[in-house]
Amino acid sequence: MNFRTLLVVLTGMTLALGAVAFSQKPATGAMETAASAPEQPTGKVEKSAEEWKNVLTPEQFRILREAGTEAANGPVYAEFKKQGGGTYYCAGCNAELFSSVEKFDSRCGWPSFYDPSKAENVVSRTDMSGGVMRTEVLCAKCGGHLGHVFTGEGFGTPTDKRYCINGVALKFVPAKEREEAEKK
Repeated sequence: MNFRTLLVVLTGMTLALGAVAFSQKPATGAMETAASAPEQPTGKVEKSAEEWKNVLTPEQFRILREAGTEAANGPVYAEFKKQGGGTYYCAGCNAELFSSVEKFDSRCGWPSFYDPSKAENVVSRTDMSGGVMRTEVLCAKCGGHLGHVFTGEGFGTPTDKRYCINGVALKFVPAKEREEAEKK
């Protein structure tokens, strides 16, 4: 085996191992729950479609990379409603996005927050898909589609906003696990 072939084989193995360690794909379309706070990305996270497919479930890929929407009032939403205190991270790149402090029950069928916990990790842009003007919410680190934000619906939250987010685009870390990880 020549040096070039060995380098290609080792690079492929390294990428494969990194994808397995990074993804921790859930077996179903459920929201991921992580045992500890994931390592935060320090810059932009850029991957090819094939690389994203290796680290995301098909449903996560459809939503995060193709701007899809999960079904309303599904198992992910039921799971979200039962979750206690904790932090929500991007399922694509691990950027911190929301926390249970900003979580509220809007009864819309999708996870709702009135503000991001780390505003610099969330960006928005005008979305004209479906013939209606909305404001799309994206992860600032990887560009993944998270959902939409609506203003002025009268929920009585501090910001009068509803970040309507796809649950499978999120990774949840319960508060207890995050606190223990931060102590280390």
